[in-house]
Amino acid sequence: MTQVPASAAGGSGAPGAKPVRGGKLGAAAMDQASLWNVANLLTMIRLLLVPGFVMLLLGNGGYDPAWRSFAWAAFAVAMITDLFDGHLARTYNLVTDFGKIADPIADKAIMGAALICLSWLGDLPWWVTLVILGRELGITLLRFWVIRYGVIPASRGGKMKTLAQGTAVGMYVLALTGPLATLRFWVMAVAVVLTVVTGLDYVKQAVVLRRRGKAEAAAATAGADVTAGADVTAGADVTAGATDAGEPGAGK
Repeated sequence: MTQVPASAAGGSGAPGAKPVRGGKLGAAAMDQASLWNVANLLTMIRLLLVPGFVMLLLGNGGYDPAWRSFAWAAFAVAMITDLFDGHLARTYNLVTDFGKIADPIADKAIMGAALICLSWLGDLPWWVTLVILGRELGITLLRFWVIRYGVIPASRGGKMKTLAQGTAVGMYVLALTGPLATLRFWVMAVAVVLTVVTGLDYVKQAVVLRRRGKAEAAAATAGADVTAGADVTAGADVTAGATDAGEPGAGK
């Protein structure tokens, strides 16, 4: 019978030691850091919701309040799962390569589908859709542009932008009338402003990060050249000293 170490069994390994609180949960989470962990499953659900959301939003001509309510429910579920899958992945170390790629794709897919459908139905001006989607695509390309120098962190403004966009789009998905219809216009206006402002901030961060990275790389290269030059000089001196010591009459 194979003996299992106490540490592997969830214990501390020392007699009488108290087990670490949450240790088993943390170990289980580490074991689940595969394609089929709960965070990735939520991301997959969000991806699967996209075609269903589009069908509901455009159902019965796209102007049926009942169908629009169902579409809003699907959109709300997608937004909620977006909050939970990221939190679970970070808290329980469930980050995977699939999640890194699929999560932003799912976010942009559900938001892009909503914006395009709303503009196609005439509920939302096309320029709003182009500004938001253009910003998201531009920031994605910007992240790839500077990825060799570092990662642009998500800012508080970016999180506010996401919340404002989700709220505004959700209000447009619903067949609102009267004061609520007016309110959703202003919420969308706030979302557009945050979209532009945070986009410019990301551009500034990317430029600074790239310049700093190039400067550090240049400094590292210069330091390596100086070190290499010093080693060569020291080696030459040692060789010269050995040669002098070996000449006739040396040491007299």
